[in-house]
Amino acid sequence: MQELGKLLIVVGIVAVLLGAALWSGFGAGWLGRLPGDIRIERGNSGFYFPIVTCIIISIVLSVLMSFFRR
Repeated sequence: MQELGKLLIVVGIVAVLLGAALWSGFGAGWLGRLPGDIRIERGNSGFYFPIVTCIIISIVLSVLMSFFRR
């Protein structure tokens, strides 16, 4: 049960730091606008799916989680 508590604390701290960084404007120029992100705009409507950004965030979170499990 102690391991779960440590994991929740680490996840919470990472979430707060990530939220503060995004709120301050970090990544505003490139986050979600990477090559490979899908953007379709026609007329007054648009579709946007940041697939490459999601993959990079997933890889970073996987590396962080594996680092903290050790």
